[in-house]
Amino acid sequence: MCYDIAFTANIESIYQYLPQLKREGNLDINFSPTWHKIGMSFPQWPVITFQDGLQLNKFTWGPIPKMLDTVEKVKKQRQLFLNARSEKVQEPGTLWHAIRHQRCLVPATGFFEYRQIPGWKNKVAYYIKSKEQDIFFVAGLWALSNSWDADKPERIPTFTILTRKANAVMAQIHNGGDNAGRMPMMLSNELAEKWVDPRLNDEDIKAILQYEFPSQLLDFWPVNSVRKVKPDDESVIAPAVYEGLPGLQLV
Repeated sequence: MCYDIAFTANIESIYQYLPQLKREGNLDINFSPTWHKIGMSFPQWPVITFQDGLQLNKFTWGPIPKMLDTVEKVKKQRQLFLNARSEKVQEPGTLWHAIRHQRCLVPATGFFEYRQIPGWKNKVAYYIKSKEQDIFFVAGLWALSNSWDADKPERIPTFTILTRKANAVMAQIHNGGDNAGRMPMMLSNELAEKWVDPRLNDEDIKAILQYEFPSQLLDFWPVNSVRKVKPDDESVIAPAVYEGLPGLQLV
């Protein structure tokens, strides 16, 4: 699943890809470039929603559903809601179906996944990005959540990242664990604009969720583990050399 993302661009560059994004009220958003944030730290992140036009705000990654009604439950289970399977958006009775009209875009410059190599003790981390543009958009859903923070008793805006079945390249990289064969629901720029259109009906949503980001439009390379503490700088995504690492089949 997608728990590790990066946004190394200037926040202002988002407007180049979404020129209809409203600027008034958005220019005071402070978000420094980051080469790695892990979802389990529940960081704040730039998120685009439609609220009387497209708006850019900072939301917290990781909704807190009503079923997590104690601090203990939040600590143990909140990370389960960092990602949402796109298929669940189409299934009545799920949380994600219930908030299917609360759609958002999560801008990123890259994300990380781990590859399992037969016979190797440790998995190999990969950095993955769009080959054609610096920023890409991932489909997401947002919700107001109880913060369970004594210092912030009010409800806070939160988001989850949608995932889908992996394309051919990502299936080779994200090939181990309980959630193998998944990737972020990356959208083309055209579909990104449509995703946050409030006029979408369920059939429109279903059609967008069928989109598979092409393997040939991804750039990727092995890096050192991002689960180890290190400076938040370019060294995080520096290519790493692993002796005997099998190549990936490019399609």
